[in-house]
This record gives sequence, C-alpha cells and structure tokens, in this order.
Amino acid sequence: MSYQELSIEERITIQFGQLQGMSQRAIARLLDRSPSTISPVLRRNAPEAGRYSASQAHQHMRHWRLACRPKRKLLPGSQLFDLVLYLPRKCFSPQQIAGKLNAMEFPNIEDAYVCRETIYMIVFFFVFTVT
Repeated sequence: MSYQELSIEERITIQFGQLQGMSQRAIARLLDRSPSTISPVLRRNAPEAGRYSASQAHQHMRHWRLACRPKRKLLPGSQLFDLVLYLPRKCFSPQQIAGKLNAMEFPNIEDAYVCRETIYMIVFFFVFTVT
C-alpha cells in the first residue's frame, strides 16, 4: 500500500476526534488509517500547551512540501539560461556545453552544472520551436 498524505478533511476529523477525547487508535480506525500515521501528525503539529489545529497542520505540510521540491537552476532570463541558449548557436553540442559549464566558474551562480539531457530539452524547445 502506498503512502498518501492526509487530506484537510482527515485533518479536521483528527482535530474533532481529539477535542472529543478519542484515542489515537480510535481516530485511526475512524479514518481507516494506521495509528502510526496519526501519532506523528499529532506530535508534530500540536503546540506544547495547545491542541492540534487542522488548518495549521495542513499549511505546515504544504510549506514543507514546497520547501523539499528541488529548486530550478535554469530560469528563463538568467545568465546561465542565456548561455545555454547561446552556445548551440555557436555550434556547441549539448555534451560540450555541459562540459564547458562544469569547467567554468560563475561568481554569482552557486551550481552551474547542467546535465546534457536538460540542455537537449532546452535547445529543442527554445531553438527549434520558438525561433
């Protein structure tokens, strides 16, 4: 069985179950979830002196999901993106571009490495479809 995050409706059920004094196992049975799913959710999202808040827990989950998402290095209009578009026009292959970017040092770009597959996608889309 694959893991599914709790929906806002399930989080509200947890909040009301806790307010009614239900045990974690009873809440888990009500939601058809494992008690080991409910326990960390309550522990992680209940303030020390307060109660579990479904809306705060859901916002917290969305925040962390976005924070865990990898950040894009090649944003249109950036120096690195413009260079990746410029070099194929000067007859460099994606493999050569990847090698050049790996060897070059960009003072204002933390990680300038771009794999050749990404370069192929950018070149195909922007060079062959846009121009």
